[in-house]
Amino acid sequence: MSKKGYWIVILSVTDPQGYQRYRDAIGDAISNFGGRYLVRGGDVTNPEGSDFGRHVVVEFDSYEAALNCYRSEAYQRALVHRRAASTGHFAIVEGA
Repeated sequence: MSKKGYWIVILSVTDPQGYQRYRDAIGDAISNFGGRYLVRGGDVTNPEGSDFGRHVVVEFDSYEAALNCYRSEAYQRALVHRRAASTGHFAIVEGA
């Protein structure tokens, strides 16, 4: 059995309208690869001083599915909007 895969994303949104275009565009890519949101926005407390205000965690059935979703044509089209509308960190991680 393969280990789950996760997208772990922390961002500062610099253009809310542009970021909304990204959010509108990624739904099919996430669902086509079996992704499930575990964290998507919400209140944040940064006890160690991080200035990132948006946190997202997406779970996939496997690390390979997480990689394939990111590499998919559908996600790559949406990614243009995220990069233009935010700064931050994006990691694809294999679960324990």
